[in-house]
Amino acid sequence: MNLLFFYSLRNLLTRRLTTALTAAGMALVVFVFASIVMLAEGLEKTLVDTGTNDNVVVIRRSSVSEVQSGVERIQASIVETRPEVAIGADGRSLLAKELVVLITLEKRGSNSPANVIIRGISESSMALRPQVKLSAGRLPRPGSSEIIAGRSIAKGFKNVGLGETLSFAMRQWTVVGVFDAGNTGYSSEIWGDVDQFMQAFRRPVYSSLLFRLRKSSDFESLKKNIESDPRLTLEAKRETIYYREQSEMMAKFLRILGQSLTIVFSIGAIVGAMITMYSAVANRTGEIGTLRALGFSRSSILAAFLMESLLLGCIGGFGGLFFASFLQFITVSTTNFQTFSELAFSFKLSFEIVFKAILFSLVMGFIGGILPAFRASRMNIVEALRES
Repeated sequence: MNLLFFYSLRNLLTRRLTTALTAAGMALVVFVFASIVMLAEGLEKTLVDTGTNDNVVVIRRSSVSEVQSGVERIQASIVETRPEVAIGADGRSLLAKELVVLITLEKRGSNSPANVIIRGISESSMALRPQVKLSAGRLPRPGSSEIIAGRSIAKGFKNVGLGETLSFAMRQWTVVGVFDAGNTGYSSEIWGDVDQFMQAFRRPVYSSLLFRLRKSSDFESLKKNIESDPRLTLEAKRETIYYREQSEMMAKFLRILGQSLTIVFSIGAIVGAMITMYSAVANRTGEIGTLRALGFSRSSILAAFLMESLLLGCIGGFGGLFFASFLQFITVSTTNFQTFSELAFSFKLSFEIVFKAILFSLVMGFIGGILPAFRASRMNIVEALRES
């Protein structure tokens, strides 16, 4: 087996230009496949990391997102008194009543409009999100027209930088701080006092409730009690589950797009590999005859040429992954189909993606090399030596 491996490797090195061009075609296909899957993975990780497992999101029953939800004040008060809600160091419930609405802002540079999430927060909102850190300025004062912006929004949109003034809901809002929420969806939001936002947007109800559980094991009983309470028309979800659901539609679209493009491009790469291997067989007819005369079996010849094609696919696979790995340093911003709001996230490379990409490249090599390998293995010894 080692002899066959080095024989196949030597032949690839001998035909450097052909090998490089064929491997480059496969690398391009793997790059496209990996980059789109990395994009979907990055979207899911960004939204899942936005949530905390011990936090619970309560929204109106059958609402897809907070934007579509409405929680009446009396319902919020009922949930707040639940014994499963954790109590903070100040003796108050660790529960935040929040408002979520969309506004349209212009991007810096391109001036193109995009929807941005405006989140009205209450006193416990920051304590419930330990991943959110104030990176510049200060927090907005309760009862004021002051806001803080996520890092991605402050960087990518007009009039949302520290000290700038933003106009929406027929009021002027001053950006007094910028917060960093890491690679989470909160970095793509603008926060301010919930009561001021409710007045400005003329919204009499909250969008959602967020609270921490006393014990994580209390969730199932809490969910059952909230959803069966006749006074409430609400449903409860763990925050991690809620944000995973927010990514499903967009991630599914990206994966379908990636698979479609990959299938189209892979056909060309497989044909290129097949032509390369048929050419190798034609140019080495005498060599194949000599190997058969020396006692190498048909299966050995088949294995040698097939291994050559698999090595070609492997080179293309690792090459495509190498260039795709640099995409992790890029942050993209697009519209989340679930909430129709702007969301910034990065490409994410995982072991699963590496495994799938290498496996896919080997499949391309196998399909492209199996027919030429069969042709080589079935050559007649006398005829092959005569043509040499």
